[in-house]
Amino acid sequence: MTVIFNGLEGIRAQLGKPIGPGEWVEVDQARINEFASCSGDHQWIHVDVEKAKTGPYGTTIAHGLLTLSMIGALNAGLFKFEGFKMGVNYGYSKIRFPTPVPVGSALRVVAKVLSCEAINGGVVETVIEFNVEREGSDKPACVAEMIFRHYPL
Repeated sequence: MTVIFNGLEGIRAQLGKPIGPGEWVEVDQARINEFASCSGDHQWIHVDVEKAKTGPYGTTIAHGLLTLSMIGALNAGLFKFEGFKMGVNYGYSKIRFPTPVPVGSALRVVAKVLSCEAINGGVVETVIEFNVEREGSDKPACVAEMIFRHYPL
């Protein structure tokens, strides 16, 4: 079910409430290789399947920044902002990668609104915490606080 954030008060009504979890998404080697090609990060722990077998995880692992970048896809359908002309990703206040993501792992996300306030000219700034869960792990693969800015109609 999609949570609708309708304006400032709609966002505030969701403060502190978990949203999700989303659907599981597998991180396969093809996705890791594509990210390496796009980012230029070809470190062996990510792309050299044979060498990674002798590494600390026994297999390749996803880039931390790949895991972070997947938040957009992982939260698809969890929530939607209405009552604004547009919204933008303003940045992140905290990002952590508590556990690696071995190839073949399944990830999903749970979101939570941490804060929401009106700032300059009716712009609304919202901070949402994303916990990226890895199937079978007690620790999240990524915890990130994303800052959104929403502009009035």
